[in-house]
Amino acid sequence: MQNASFEGINEKTKILPWVVLTQFKGTDIAGMEYEQLLPYEANSLNEILAITPDAKPFRVITGDFVTTEDGTGIVHTAPAFGADDFKVGKKFNIGILTMVDKEGKFVDGLGPFSNRYVKNYKDDPNYVDVNVDICVHLKKENRAFKVEKYEHSYPHCWRTDKPILYYPLDAWFIKTTAVKDRMVELNKTINWKPKSTGEGRFGNWLENMVDWNLSRSRYWGTPLPVWRTEDGSEEVCIGSIAELNEGIRKANEVLGGDINKNYLHQGILDLHKPYVDEIILVSPSGKPMKRVPDLIDVWFDSGAMPYAQWHYPFENKDLIDKGEAFPADFIAEGVDQTRGWFYTLHALGVMMFDNVAYKAVVSNGLVLDKNGNKMSKRLGNVVNPFETIEK
Repeated sequence: MQNASFEGINEKTKILPWVVLTQFKGTDIAGMEYEQLLPYEANSLNEILAITPDAKPFRVITGDFVTTEDGTGIVHTAPAFGADDFKVGKKFNIGILTMVDKEGKFVDGLGPFSNRYVKNYKDDPNYVDVNVDICVHLKKENRAFKVEKYEHSYPHCWRTDKPILYYPLDAWFIKTTAVKDRMVELNKTINWKPKSTGEGRFGNWLENMVDWNLSRSRYWGTPLPVWRTEDGSEEVCIGSIAELNEGIRKANEVLGGDINKNYLHQGILDLHKPYVDEIILVSPSGKPMKRVPDLIDVWFDSGAMPYAQWHYPFENKDLIDKGEAFPADFIAEGVDQTRGWFYTLHALGVMMFDNVAYKAVVSNGLVLDKNGNKMSKRLGNVVNPFETIEK
C-alpha cells in the first residue's frame, strides 16, 4: 500500500508519501528500546536512575487503556502525571520523573523549554504555546512524521476554568479498603429513597472504592495533627487541645530557649495555620518535632459531623455511645453527595463504631439548565425558582 510517489520530494512538500512495508501487533514490539526524542539533562537516564536505580525507561510497553478508536494506539507515557500512566509505569518499572514544577512550569535542564509554563495560567496576552514550539522543534530535528491539531477533553478547575495538572505528591491515606466488605454489608440495611441510588450509584461506589486520600496541600482547613522529627524516625498524632497544650509546655521544658514562648500561658487558642505551625513538640528521644504541612480533607470534617457537633468524645459521650443521638434517623441531600457526604458519613461510622451513620436517606435529584448542565451562579445559568413558580 502506497499513497504517492517518492520522486521529487523536497522541503516544501506538504503531503509526505508513505508506503506500508509490513503490519504487526503492538505486542510484537513490546520491550523494544527506542531513542529518546527530547534528550536533556533533566530527563536523562542518569536522572531517572538517581530516583529509581533499577528502572528501564525508553522502551515499548503495553497497556489495556490505550485504544485505536481515538488515536493511533501509540501514546507517550508519563508516570508522574496520570493514574493509568503511573500504574503501567510501575508495572513495567520504567522509572518516574517530574519535569513540571508546582507553578506549572518546566523545570531547569530542559533546554529551550526550561521555566516555560505548560499552559497559559497567567492569562498572558503574549503567551506562546509551548506545545507548538515542541512540535516545531521535533519537525526541525526530523523526529516527527506528522503534526496535527487534535481536540480532546481536558480537566479544568471548576472555579477558575484554568487547566489542571495531575501532579505526584506524597499524601496521607485512610485504608478504607480494609472495611470495604463491612461498608457494603451495612449499606444494605439503610433505607434509601430512591432505592436505586443506594443499590446502584452508592452501592457501585462502595464496591469500587479505593483508600481515602486524607491530606490536602492548602492553607485554609483543619491541619493534620501529626508532628514529626526532621529525620522522620519519630512522630506523634495529637488527639486533643489538652494533649497539644501539654506537649507545648513539655517541649519548652526539654528543649529550652524560646520554644513555644507565645503559647505557654493560655495555650494555643487557634488551631489553624499559621499558629499551629509555630508549635514545636518534643519526641520521646528528645528531638524537636514540627507539624507536617498537610491539611485534612474537608469531607472528613463533614463526615465527622454526628460526633463533632456534640464535642464527642470530650463531652456528651452517652449521646453517641448509648445511641441517643447516633445514628441519625434520616438525612437528606442531593444525589451528587454519593461520593461526598453520604460516603464520608458512612465510612467514619463503620470505621469507628461498626455501625451506619444514618438509618434512612432521602436523595433528591438536580434541576439542570436547558443544555443539561448543572446550574451555577458563576456560569450565570441559574433559573430563579420563585419566578418559575409564579409563571
